[in-house]
Amino acid sequence: MSSIQRFEEIEAWKESRILARITYEICKSGELAKDFALRDQVRRSAVSVGSNIAEGFGRGSNQEFIRFLRIALGSAYEFRSQAYTLLDANYIDKQTFSDLLEQSEKVANLIGGFLRYLESIKQ
Repeated sequence: MSSIQRFEEIEAWKESRILARITYEICKSGELAKDFALRDQVRRSAVSVGSNIAEGFGRGSNQEFIRFLRIALGSAYEFRSQAYTLLDANYIDKQTFSDLLEQSEKVANLIGGFLRYLESIKQ
């Protein structure tokens, strides 16, 4: 496996961009656009995933990177919980909910796999 030179090469980061993009699109219209507190919290958790991956990568050590990947994973699960709130509040339909869960699960699985890899090579 070649070493990663830039955080933009990390698959989990790439997929987190998709999650953030979908989230921002959903938040643009409808009743959710008017629920400022929930809208902003959902956006923050979606953006936090990729931001923590990037920040951890930039810290320069595997130990710090692992710490920030764990935070990113937590944000992915936070987002997943918020998707249920969006559905329960009738801000999104079941198909959109399913899409959000699928993407957040994809991101979480990629982060989890990357964490396991980094922890296996940690000295």
